[in-house]
Amino acid sequence: MHFEVLYEDNHLIAINKPTGYLVQGDDTGDTPLVEMVKKYIKIRYDKPGAVFLGVIHRLDRPVSGVLLFARTSKALSRMNKLFQERKIEKVYWAITEEQPDPLEATLVHFIKKDREKNRVHVYAPDSRRAAGAKRAELSYRMISRIGSHYLLEVSLKTGRPHQIRGQLAKHGTPIRGDVKYGAK
Repeated sequence: MHFEVLYEDNHLIAINKPTGYLVQGDDTGDTPLVEMVKKYIKIRYDKPGAVFLGVIHRLDRPVSGVLLFARTSKALSRMNKLFQERKIEKVYWAITEEQPDPLEATLVHFIKKDREKNRVHVYAPDSRRAAGAKRAELSYRMISRIGSHYLLEVSLKTGRPHQIRGQLAKHGTPIRGDVKYGAK
């Protein structure tokens, strides 16, 4: 398998998602992690028939981190409710190419997804933004410098596609290696 199981019980499974893997299928035809984890469960527990596995949240393909799946529909419903009620805090770490200025801040923008290019357009809150753009808010603080890069702790107040990648790039601190959003 291409992932490490961090936690597992009858209701949930948490894995360490490596970079470069899709959570759910797309047009590339690459096998998504949800299918790999279903196969893992099927083999490990010798399950006949289809295996239920609900995607609770997603991480972009170039992102690594803890990914949580529900093993039952009841667990999926309960976890979705906790996320909707903002009772679960998601904290991210990002390595950026530029030092943020200031070292700690809250960013508010409006984001609109461009489905054809699979990226987002980020607009300043006071600009004339495109129709359908949604408010996006995150807070960050610089934790340390790593050579010529910077480690940031990021907390989302909203959960938009490519939010961290897009907002940090708009702020002038693109994520290291993220050429889609302006990294070198």
